[in-house]
Amino acid sequence: MMGWLDVLLEPMGFEFMQRALLTAAATSIVCAIFSCFLVLKGWSLMGDAISHAVLPGVVLAYLAGIPLAIGAFGSGLFCAVATGFIKEHCRVKEDSVMGIVFSGMFAAGLVLFSRVNTEQHLSHILFGNVLGVTDSEMLQTLIIAAVVTLAILFRFKDLVLFCFDPVQAKVIGLPVRFYHYALLCMLAMTIVAALQAVGVVLVVAMLITPGITAFLLCKTLPKMVMIAVTVSLSAAVSGTFISFYIDAATGPTIVLIQALFFLLALTANLLRKSIKPRQSAPIA
Repeated sequence: MMGWLDVLLEPMGFEFMQRALLTAAATSIVCAIFSCFLVLKGWSLMGDAISHAVLPGVVLAYLAGIPLAIGAFGSGLFCAVATGFIKEHCRVKEDSVMGIVFSGMFAAGLVLFSRVNTEQHLSHILFGNVLGVTDSEMLQTLIIAAVVTLAILFRFKDLVLFCFDPVQAKVIGLPVRFYHYALLCMLAMTIVAALQAVGVVLVVAMLITPGITAFLLCKTLPKMVMIAVTVSLSAAVSGTFISFYIDAATGPTIVLIQALFFLLALTANLLRKSIKPRQSAPIA
């Protein structure tokens, strides 16, 4: 009779589960770190915009016979640059510009997607298929995640100042425009890394949920990053295992667990706020 430990370790006997766990873990870490900056910078909608805008690039890359990651990165970068260009040359606000650009590109991607005969292959880009990643796809994800993570950690203090006070960053001589577009490039790369795990539709959840969950629980950025990584990594690992046992889609399972973590953090935050006034009230 199998014990609980044998049942727990049973999925690790399959190579596809080993690749899935590594891919999901790497994706969750880089998304969690980046989500803290997106939340502080107020770029949540930008993450949503670029994640949807990569679809036409993916389809065109498939038709051209080049790696899908190249098409996704190019399309996402084009969305970010186009948004900045339109914002600088017209009176429309940035959130409206992002809505126009990403919805238009996503619609173009859906039109192209519907005209491609091999829909089963490209549907993985929409909804993710972490259990079906190949060795090359896993290696691609690991490299992208490592590059983005190291870049953020290497310039952590400068990026923090840029996100909190870009005016002060410009005054002390930091290349504000460079950091702006560097963050957009890294955002596009992070989305490309997360496509295999959760797909275009759910990637924004992995880019936002860990950051806002950590934001509710702490007041300093280093602690926020640590909590976000812990929450995201825990959701990725547990979600991958749970999806194996219940035979469910892995990406949605991971995102659902992240949402549950957020609800727990929100509940704890509300309880903490309700208890503090009572503790500080004078005893009659």
